[in-house]
Amino acid sequence: MTAFDSNHYHFLSRWRVEGTCGEVADVLDDPLALARWWPSVYLDVWEVRPPDQDGLGRRVKLHTKGWLPYILRWQFEVVESRYPRGFTLIATGDFDGTGVWTFEQDGAFVNMTYDWRLRAEKPLLRNLSFLMKPLFEANHRWAMERGEESLTLELARRRATTHLARANVPAPPGESIESSRPTADSSPPNRRCQKA
Repeated sequence: MTAFDSNHYHFLSRWRVEGTCGEVADVLDDPLALARWWPSVYLDVWEVRPPDQDGLGRRVKLHTKGWLPYILRWQFEVVESRYPRGFTLIATGDFDGTGVWTFEQDGAFVNMTYDWRLRAEKPLLRNLSFLMKPLFEANHRWAMERGEESLTLELARRRATTHLARANVPAPPGESIESSRPTADSSPPNRRCQKA
């Protein structure tokens, strides 16, 4: 690898959750709910443009993080929908790239694959990738592990048929210790989902 391409990343994440492709697609097709059910990673989500009747063209703005002490500011647009089998998004901002979600039914479970190819553009990531790439990759793995755990809990919450059953579903994992330390501006992240 050369210094020129050290800021390029390719992540292939595999999840397995109990449910149907339709249930999984319904959760992931609602990006405005990400900060509620995946709060360890998604801090804020705003809708910039709603989807068309085929679920395409939706653009959202996000603030995300992992366990490393930095926040990523980026947007994505859904450019292909294969409901309920997955979708493709294009990301811009602190990183540019393409993410492809694929869902396959396997009995009572859904095997999920996220193929994420990106180029880090945030100066910290771009300039230190040649040295810190393994740490940045570990940060991504951590975030995706929280995502699989959070999705499992969200599916259980949505399937619960009574208030008591919903109350018995544990809360999703929250912020990491590192990311909850005060920053220079001393203002905590605002956990909201909203339209811009």
